[in-house]
Order: sequence, then structure tokens, then C-alpha cells
Amino acid sequence: MAIRTILHYPDPKLREKAQPVERVTPEISKLIDDMAETMYAAPGVGLAATQIGEPHRIFIIDIASEEEPSDLRVFINPEIVVRDGTQMWEEGCLSFPGATEEIKRAERVTVRALDRDGKTFELQADGLLAVAIQHENDHLDGVLMIDHVGPLKKRLMARKVQKHGERRASR
Repeated sequence: MAIRTILHYPDPKLREKAQPVERVTPEISKLIDDMAETMYAAPGVGLAATQIGEPHRIFIIDIASEEEPSDLRVFINPEIVVRDGTQMWEEGCLSFPGATEEIKRAERVTVRALDRDGKTFELQADGLLAVAIQHENDHLDGVLMIDHVGPLKKRLMARKVQKHGERRASR
């Protein structure tokens, strides 16, 4: 396993659409392990393969709190098949370090995907898990959280990310 570099906005690779995974190979399994190690080290609750420059339709999520055991979920070739209700949620993103924004999302979703063994599953989710699924699925389509806010908030978010990068570079 290896910790990978997380791409930060405005990296153009974040806008690329991910390609479906044809089959779960040892290379895909290693990528999933690397993604998990990267997400936990960041730390974050979700990570899409596109955020580390890999063009595969894969994301992972673990919304367990620090007091709970890990609950890593792997989604390969995910498809949100049902969206219901609406909710506002304060979201952050590993590709937007230092920035958070309230984003409108579906309250409940049903997602169909393959697990890390290549078996199909369907999951109904609400709350934080539903938000994380929608957020990470957006990444696979080149859609970023900044795309869900108005022009003023876009400029503010971009500035926060830039300042965060400048602080990191000066260390």
C-alpha cells in the first residue's frame, strides 16, 4: 500500500470523467488499498480514484467516527438509481483543503455498484452516507463541490484553496 498525492483544485485532471472498470484485477485491488491508506492519512471520509489521478470509476467511503471500528465501503462502477428528498449539508473535500460549503443534495439515495470482489450490490443511504455517495460519485463525472455554489462562493472557495496551498508551500 502507498499514500498517493491528492490532486487539488484547480487541477484539470479533477474535471476528467472516469472510465468504467472492466474487471477487478490485482491492480484495481492495489489501487483500492492505496486509496484507503491515502484517505485515512488525509484524513477524510471519502475519496474518488480521480482525486489521485486514476481514471477509474471507483470511490471509497468510511463515515465511522474515531470511536467506532472502520467501516470502509468500496464502490466500483457506481450508479445512483434513486434520489429522494433534499437536504443541506456542510461539505468539505480533500481536493479543496481548508474550504467547506453548504451544498444541497438528495436526502436519500439508492446506489448500485460492484464491491471490491466484483460482486454487485445495492445500498440505500441517508444522512452523511448519502451525501458522501453523491459527492464522490460527482468526482467520477468531473463535477466538483464548487460547481454546486453560486459565483461569489466559487470565488471565496477558490481563494481559500489558494491560501491553503500558499501556507503549505511556505512551510
